[in-house]
Amino acid sequence: MTLKVLWQPAGIDLDSLGEKRFARTADGSDDISDGDTPSIRMSIRMLSIDAPETGVTKSTEGLTRDNMIQLLPQLRDWLEDLASPVEPGLAAYLREKLDRLDAAEAHWEQGARAKDGFKELAKRRLAKPSGGRRALFLRAADERFDQYGRLLAYVAPSYERAELAALSRRERATFNLDLVEAGWAASFVIYPSIPGELDLPLLQQAARTAIDEKRGVWTDAKALAGYEYRMIEGLVLLFKKVQAGQALTNADRTGWISRYCVDMSTATIFSPQDYFRVDPWNRIFIWRDQVRDAVRDLNLSLAPMAAEA
Repeated sequence: MTLKVLWQPAGIDLDSLGEKRFARTADGSDDISDGDTPSIRMSIRMLSIDAPETGVTKSTEGLTRDNMIQLLPQLRDWLEDLASPVEPGLAAYLREKLDRLDAAEAHWEQGARAKDGFKELAKRRLAKPSGGRRALFLRAADERFDQYGRLLAYVAPSYERAELAALSRRERATFNLDLVEAGWAASFVIYPSIPGELDLPLLQQAARTAIDEKRGVWTDAKALAGYEYRMIEGLVLLFKKVQAGQALTNADRTGWISRYCVDMSTATIFSPQDYFRVDPWNRIFIWRDQVRDAVRDLNLSLAPMAAEA
């Protein structure tokens, strides 16, 4: 046999990105419709939003719920220590957020409430007027999967063509936008997966309205966005090392926060530890190794206090 066509596909090995399972039918068997069409169950990470966590996310790194509960008050004091890796401005911002005895428990409770809020939202928006339940519409990002094997996507109810024609852009919006507007998730736009020119203003306004009107988790003035809570988990791990008498490496001192922040209202870019200077509804985050591309693509200028990329 002769082969004269050679091709190297630019694909993604999903087995390396996370565990996938066959979907199950009502009788509990694998959902396989024919010899080459199985249904696979997989997680979706909803784009441009970040809900509170329901528990510790860094358990594989040795962090426990008790660590978070017991060490946060001490961490708050450590933030003032000149030996900590947190710059004074961000330290003051975080100290105010952590000025409570139940910071971790409050965040986890908000995560549980956000989960329930999403369930109620899905139940309402997926219900058909005639009865039954709508299917889902998914739109994936330029980057299809995250490091945990989750599909990165916008999720919305699926409408018939005639229904879509009668709905405004807001009325047919994604669950992503709904959750931000309800206050169950923070806006969390990460370059290059930025909403389009018609959708980004909707997200910006939804995030501002939720915070201004104290909806959802924002009834708590000290509420932490999910990305802030995870950042604090990273700081608790560093604090544990310090308590154990271990010296912090350069990687330790910089690795707990690695995304630059753009103010979408001014097209200025801030260093990672200055993200808090940007209003939450105006934040676009950029990974450190993508800053140069983002500056070029978005025509950004450096904020006065921003570090060189």
